[in-house]
Amino acid sequence: MTDSGTTDTTAVEDLSFEDALKELERIVEGLERGQGALDDAIAAYERGALLKKHCQKKLEEARLKVEKIKLDEAGQPAGTTELDG
Repeated sequence: MTDSGTTDTTAVEDLSFEDALKELERIVEGLERGQGALDDAIAAYERGALLKKHCQKKLEEARLKVEKIKLDEAGQPAGTTELDG
């Protein structure tokens, strides 16, 4: 169980960006220490790869949402536009 209340068995796609990033950071720290069994390190690396991909997807979704915000002449938000494709 991690500090955020998630476990290594929580489906990656069910994690928020913040929880996935925290778990990824924990995995990286553990791998950098180099302690533990090889099989555990491999499993952690595989989970980390999934978490990284999930975080990248969430960041891309956020970027697209920000890009579709329309600004008026004063630079203030004035609604949203439809995303292409």
